[in-house]
Amino acid sequence: METLTQIRVRYVETDAMGIVHHASYVAWLELGRTELLRGSGQSYREWEQAGVHLTVGEVHLKYRAPAYFDDLVDVHTRVTEAGRRRVGFAYRIERDGVLLAEASTVHLVTGANGRARVLPDEFLDLLKG
Repeated sequence: METLTQIRVRYVETDAMGIVHHASYVAWLELGRTELLRGSGQSYREWEQAGVHLTVGEVHLKYRAPAYFDDLVDVHTRVTEAGRRRVGFAYRIERDGVLLAEASTVHLVTGANGRARVLPDEFLDLLKG
């Protein structure tokens, strides 16, 4: 499953040169990820209410081209790994078909207390879609 999340670049996300600040991309990955979960049939809020958290363990991000204030960017998100203890996502961020960034994240399945736990079957099935 792959989802598309469109984001309009806000002024606050840019730096003094008018280019989107590198840290803004990480927030966009989160938006893509939460929208993917929502698209699979359950929001991340529902996961948290059930005591399931996806704690970020790794972020890899390769910048290809800049984005600017008021650009409409597309965040393509897909699941790359769905296991009982780890979940992986891949992302492509584009503007008008131009690749701006590629990224991947790995998340550890934890409970509300931050301790490792096993991903319940119902959540695993949603990710495997």
